[in-house]
Amino acid sequence: MATSRFVGYLESRKNIAGSAAGLAGLVLTFTGAAGPYWPVVVVGLYGAGALIAPPERPPLPAFADPSARLEEVRADFARLGGYLADVDLPPAAAGRLTELTELLAALLDPGWAAELLAHDPEGVHVLSRAVRQDVPEAVDTFVRTRWWTRLAPGQESPERHLERQLALLQDEAEGLVAGLRETEARRQESHTRYLEDRNR
Repeated sequence: MATSRFVGYLESRKNIAGSAAGLAGLVLTFTGAAGPYWPVVVVGLYGAGALIAPPERPPLPAFADPSARLEEVRADFARLGGYLADVDLPPAAAGRLTELTELLAALLDPGWAAELLAHDPEGVHVLSRAVRQDVPEAVDTFVRTRWWTRLAPGQESPERHLERQLALLQDEAEGLVAGLRETEARRQESHTRYLEDRNR
């Protein structure tokens, strides 16, 4: 531990700056400018160099690349598709679910949309939550509630709840698409302004 600390100090900015200043002190010694007090001059310059050197900066933590997060969501979306294929839904809800999953698939499809989404942590979170939590929870709750409704009919149908939930999730996904489109539109407008300013 002490050895690694010593080696770390040898490679540090403080030691490098101090050594450079100490070398300047040796140059002064050989030219005769330091006089008989040359050891004090060399040590003093080393200390001054070490003091004025910028402090060591710890390395930034290595977080997962945003595109890697999207790859994980993509894999989870494939698993979700396998689950949904085994669920029997009424036609109206099945149609809504198909529209939603097609939109999610388009957002997750590798390409310019996914590249843009990778730089939008909030968008990745919305997409991840829809795939990993909201859609499976909505469908699973429908399946369980439908069974109980058959035993005790007369309450609001679980199909209506599922359709409403899927409609809300569709709105959320469409809002994400609109946000990405707006980002691209702003980028295009910025480029137009840049070209206009350059040609004035």
